[in-house]
Parts: sequence; C-alpha cells; structure tokens
Amino acid sequence: MLPSIAGTWWAWVILGFALGVLEVLAPGYIFLGFAIGAVLTGVLVGIGLAPGGLAALVLIFAVLSVAAWAVLRRVVGVREGQVKIWDRDINDQR
Repeated sequence: MLPSIAGTWWAWVILGFALGVLEVLAPGYIFLGFAIGAVLTGVLVGIGLAPGGLAALVLIFAVLSVAAWAVLRRVVGVREGQVKIWDRDINDQR
C-alpha cells in the first residue's frame, strides 16, 4: 500500500504542506527544506517526470530537500562574519 500511495502526486503535496505546518510550529528553517522537497517531488510525480518505485522517489525527495535546504541556507541563513548581538534581555525592565 505504501508504494502505491508514494506514487501519487497529492500524497507528496500533502506531506509538504504538513511539514510546512510543522515548520510554523517549530520555526528555525528546519522542516522548510523538507517541505519544499516534498512539494517539488509531488510536482515531478504529477507531471510524469519522476520514475516509479519507492526507492527512486525517496532519492528524488532527499536530493530536492538537500538542494532546497542549501538554497534556504544561502538566502536566509546567517552571513559569514555576521554575529547576533543581543541588545536587551528578556528580564530587562523598561
């Protein structure tokens, strides 16, 4: 049953949206790369460019997720030499 569900485009898109919701609940760009990878895998399956088979789909998902994570890291990550400076503490009174 799992290989038949993994071969449908909507299952990958639902997984991507679920991971996107998980990213909102646990922010930090941890799950966003996986969410983008799942949605892109769903798009590839939907237009017929992804090969059949669970192993091939998981490999495509992994490659797309790592690529999305790397792009996100470059776009929204901490730049080289950039340091987070805390100018106030949560316990400071104003």
